[in-house]
Amino acid sequence: MLIGNYTTEFVHLACGSESGTPDLVIRLDRDISEVIPYLNTVLGGFQYTKEPRSVSFRLNGKLAVIHPRKICITAPGDRLEAEKIIEWLRDKINDTWERRDEIEPRFESVASPKVLEILRLLPKTNCGLCGEQTCMVFASQAAKGVKAPDDCPPLNGEQKTKLTKYLGQFEFRS
Repeated sequence: MLIGNYTTEFVHLACGSESGTPDLVIRLDRDISEVIPYLNTVLGGFQYTKEPRSVSFRLNGKLAVIHPRKICITAPGDRLEAEKIIEWLRDKINDTWERRDEIEPRFESVASPKVLEILRLLPKTNCGLCGEQTCMVFASQAAKGVKAPDDCPPLNGEQKTKLTKYLGQFEFRS
């Protein structure tokens, strides 16, 4: 078992969500650097950093970043949702570590959402109802996994469906 003990805290990260909901930081009792390239393969990480090692991926609409000694998750909601995410991640990391001989580690990022493709699917009203000044800023936040189609109030049914489908191909579901 790679992950045993850990502590959690809710904080407001500078790069986290702007929803006012605190982000979750899971501090690990040991360095898990060695499993990160394997998690990049298993979880379909969209951003992989070699030094220091980290992998970012989208998990059920949240942005998650696994570092050697901590895991950061944007605005997981309430404690119950946070506990479910922590348990799922712990199990996924430990399982990946146990099966590492069966997994080809990946040391680079995979394809990620394109800002201009997201912008093409938005209403382009620059109304600010999403909390961003422009649709371009919203699109860049959506590409990073910080904003979701539901965060754009003027997005109609067909547009929302297309944007959800487009972003969904880059997201991992637990």
